[in-house]
Amino acid sequence: MDTQREDNTGTDVHAGHEHMDHAPTDHGEDHSHMDHSGMEHGDHGDHASHGDHSDHAGHGEHAGHGDHSGHGGHGGHAAVFGRLFVVNLIIAVPVVAFSPMFGHLVGYMVPESGPWGWVRWIAPILGTVMYVWGGRPFLTGGLSELKSRKPGMMLLIALAITVAFLASWGSSLGLLDPELDFWWELALLIVIMLAGHWLEMRSLAQTTSALDSLAALLPDEAVKVVDGQTVTVSPADLVVGDIVVVRPGSAVPADGRIVDGTAEMDESMITGESRPVRRGVGDTVVAGTVATDSGVRIEITATGDDTALAGIRKLVADAQNSSSRAQRLADRAAAWLFWFALGAAVITAIVWTLVGMPDTAVVRTITVLVIACPHALGLAIPLVVSIATERAACAGVLIKDRLALETMRTTDAVLFDKTGTLTKGEPTVTAVETTGDRSGDEVLALAAAAETDSEHPLARAIVRAARDRGLSVPSAQNFSSSPAVGVRADVDGGIVEVGGPHLLTERGAAEASVAEAWRSEGAIILHVLVDGSVVGALRLADEIRQESREAIDALHHQGIEVVMITGDAEAVARSVARDLGIDRVFAGVRPADKAAKVSELQDEGKTVAMVGDGVNDAPALAQADVGIAIGAGTDVAIGSAGVILASDDPRSVLSVLELSRASYRKMKQNLWWAAGYNLIAVPLAAGILAPIGFVLPMSVGAILMSASTIVVALNAQLLRRLDLSPAAAVAAAER
Repeated sequence: MDTQREDNTGTDVHAGHEHMDHAPTDHGEDHSHMDHSGMEHGDHGDHASHGDHSDHAGHGEHAGHGDHSGHGGHGGHAAVFGRLFVVNLIIAVPVVAFSPMFGHLVGYMVPESGPWGWVRWIAPILGTVMYVWGGRPFLTGGLSELKSRKPGMMLLIALAITVAFLASWGSSLGLLDPELDFWWELALLIVIMLAGHWLEMRSLAQTTSALDSLAALLPDEAVKVVDGQTVTVSPADLVVGDIVVVRPGSAVPADGRIVDGTAEMDESMITGESRPVRRGVGDTVVAGTVATDSGVRIEITATGDDTALAGIRKLVADAQNSSSRAQRLADRAAAWLFWFALGAAVITAIVWTLVGMPDTAVVRTITVLVIACPHALGLAIPLVVSIATERAACAGVLIKDRLALETMRTTDAVLFDKTGTLTKGEPTVTAVETTGDRSGDEVLALAAAAETDSEHPLARAIVRAARDRGLSVPSAQNFSSSPAVGVRADVDGGIVEVGGPHLLTERGAAEASVAEAWRSEGAIILHVLVDGSVVGALRLADEIRQESREAIDALHHQGIEVVMITGDAEAVARSVARDLGIDRVFAGVRPADKAAKVSELQDEGKTVAMVGDGVNDAPALAQADVGIAIGAGTDVAIGSAGVILASDDPRSVLSVLELSRASYRKMKQNLWWAAGYNLIAVPLAAGILAPIGFVLPMSVGAILMSASTIVVALNAQLLRRLDLSPAAAVAAAER
């Protein structure tokens, strides 16, 4: 075992393989990416640092709406309002049918005397039941708003149905004009309001149930290995350190690390990508992912609330419960609309009374109050954000902070951390140069043979490169390693050595002709010697993700500046930037100085989105206008970000951008529709066009008001059609 080569984050990344003047590279940037096998990629479970949004209890500032009860537990509320709506709809039928005014409107008379005279009390009695029972959510909600001195939509609804209720009883008892019989309008108003409320609750319940469905991805049973035997247990009984068997087609019961076997894992529920990913020994797997082709043994590293799955559910729930600028705008609009409606109602009552029509004054005042109920306004923002966060989660984009989602659309500079974000964060053989008669494949196979028994990241990169090329690697004996020199092994009767400049110095050998050019690009250079003679050289570098090129091209197409920040040397950074077409580079930046570079961009007037994955990225993520953490990163980085990408695909940044713009469009459309509708309808309800013979009936006002709610809800639902896959987001950005 290559135990002498310990330092994988500093100058001598391969220790025995000197990096040819590669001192500043710092590939890990303190990420320790050079040994991914030890990283808990999936263990994002207990996101304590994400803050407790429970005080929001629902739609953020929307919690004051009485029996909304903060909209917590949307599924239960949807069922309650569904039953309440259905029962009141049934009760409303006789109320409307036996309402004298309704009968007069459609051409029949409700008996008021004689043997059938008792039916005239059906509407008042059942109407009272509807007012007390069906109207209770709005009455209690209005009372709550009154107590908190935050008038809004619930108080308007409560005021409207109360005025209608009292006026109708006054008419039924003969105390007021018979034309003030509003039982049928009261019934219609309550039923329509319950329908709108139920629609809201059901929509939010659908969003929440999408999160709850994540739990259904977990298997009911787990196969645990105990003393060499397998026993079936509940996943809840697993503890960290247990070994479980995941058979083909079965789901992983808890987060863990593969200790035996290799399988194609379906990780679509976490990453949003449908293509299975090959996972082998040392790789981490997440609860709920499925082994599609073969079985593996997994050591459990996290269970219960500490799993990534639980973390995802908490993140999305927190995002739905967090407040935002748009939500606060909607709440302020509702408050202003209350005073607007109240003022309009008072003016209406005064004007109609002054012109000698007090009965009409009551009718018009009630109609104004009905029309002004801004229920659609309250639904406009929360529903859009709830659907947006749920839709994003299905695509592997986790919105932890609504403000981050809203800000993303205004971003004009994206700052990428290099290692582990634009690159894979691990060394890869990128070129093989030969100096003799042997082919490049032969040189690589000999190097892989010598490195087979080494556990060093560079050794694993060489072995992996040979395996990926399908090369036949000969067996090796007598493996040994020497610090700051290299490795040595007997291969096919010859002595094969792989190392850096110290090895060449000891053997008196000259470096390959391409070494200088490779060195100028910041590459890692290792030479391969057979019996003391150089037969070739290997170029190793932190491999650039193919997706990075697509992401950066798409961002440029959107007119967004792309900046890269890294602790690597200038040569390494410039090489990557040149390859990807990056606009600006901050190289040689110490971890503590990354946040300062973000501030520097902000001081230039830019709205900055920072994308990173390491511990040392956390301050920069927090400083940025939008912090985006790559999901394969650390909990510290994730805790500092407002958006988390469950996959390590940088194209997902385009998914966040597309979602931000689409959800903003829906918010703006809904706000204009809800508020604009009320501003136009209230004067009509007040009778401003009465001089030309147009008076908006209360019943029509109630129907139009409900239609406004439905339009807003349906408009928000269109977000579900948005394709947020990385490929689709890139295509949308380039259109």
